[in-house]
Amino acid sequence: MQSLRTLTVAFLALFALATGLTGYATYTTARRTIAMLVDRRIAAVADTVLEDVAPGDRATILARIDTLSRRRDTGDIGFELIDPRGTWLGGNVALPRRPPVGLSTLHGTDRIAGLSTGRALVRDAGHGLRLAVIAETEPVEGYGPVRLRNAVIGFGAIALVVLGGTVMFGLLIRRRIGDMRSTAEAIVDGDLSRRVPVPAGGGAFAAQAVAFNHMLDRIVALMTSLRHVSADVAHDMRTPLARLRAKLERLANDATSTEQAAALEDAIAQCDALLAMFGAVLRITEVESGSRHAAFATIDIVSLAADVVDSLSPLATKAGQYIAMDAPPALTVTGDAGLLGQALMNLAENALNHTPAGARVRVSIHATGERATVCVEDDGLGIAPADRALALRRFGRLDASRHRPGHGLGLPLADAIARLHGGALVLDDARPGLRACFTLPVAN
Repeated sequence: MQSLRTLTVAFLALFALATGLTGYATYTTARRTIAMLVDRRIAAVADTVLEDVAPGDRATILARIDTLSRRRDTGDIGFELIDPRGTWLGGNVALPRRPPVGLSTLHGTDRIAGLSTGRALVRDAGHGLRLAVIAETEPVEGYGPVRLRNAVIGFGAIALVVLGGTVMFGLLIRRRIGDMRSTAEAIVDGDLSRRVPVPAGGGAFAAQAVAFNHMLDRIVALMTSLRHVSADVAHDMRTPLARLRAKLERLANDATSTEQAAALEDAIAQCDALLAMFGAVLRITEVESGSRHAAFATIDIVSLAADVVDSLSPLATKAGQYIAMDAPPALTVTGDAGLLGQALMNLAENALNHTPAGARVRVSIHATGERATVCVEDDGLGIAPADRALALRRFGRLDASRHRPGHGLGLPLADAIARLHGGALVLDDARPGLRACFTLPVAN
């Protein structure tokens, strides 16, 4: 989609082109109209001079030229009568050159005293005589440049008014879009109470803001309802599961056979898995609510990641795997240390649990501008692009991992933590293996 600036520049360019073409067309049309009116006038005067005159009657023609030159309405008309050899016979002008028969244009280069631009009409007066009738198309000296300047000023003023209006409209649109974007970003960051400001006085922008806010109210209500249902189910199930686990432990302590004790221990382990699953659901609900923003502080993400790597190194070594870290000596970010440690632990454990012996897991951290990128990658089989969305969904387990322990909430919890910190968990191809990355705001 094109940016507002690009659309504004394109509109202004098209408007400037249209204004320029309109101004040029108006200017040239005015000049042509003046030339047409002058042509009609000199044709009428030529008709008057030659009307009922015998061919070649130079005396009558010269007498009429003299009469018309003295009249007020035709005193500005130039006349010239020449013979077949081009000899000047009479009139009030003497042309340096012989214009062609018919209508033609005269310029200052023709060196006619008092004429800068004009029109000439040459007619055959009989027996080789030629009558030239001349009139100015610029009755005032420098009228052409003045007319051009007036056209430029007039259309320039229109262009400036439209330019100013477009800039003001663009700023208004930009501000409205900025309000909507900042509201959307605040909601993504967890502030579900944020709404678009409604302009006073009503109008289209106010109606749009009201409709957008109503949509947000509805979305927040649905999200809150789903979150409450999920949290309520998880919370209500934990109590009976805890009681069931306590009873199973008492039965295991009183077991009379090894087989009975083993079965009860297996049932207790399944209860623990269910309790962990419900705990993870409640944890995700807590993170998505945005209430953990209050715990944000400046922390060293490198030190936090090193603790995670050190705690998992014995498990990796025992499974014949290798885990290492690639990061600068220190890098401070703004966030919740407990949640970020949980996210790193989930990603690293996920990498170790889904790779075979001999696999290598690497935790890397680097900063770019105002964001720090944290990645956990392995050299295992990875996740196909079509399955990555499913892997980030709650309880979304791929077919290849259904036989492994777990409940499909590790990656969704890491994603929720990443979103709380203004980013998102992105799964990519490590070539081979899986790369899971999220970004954090660098502390100022």
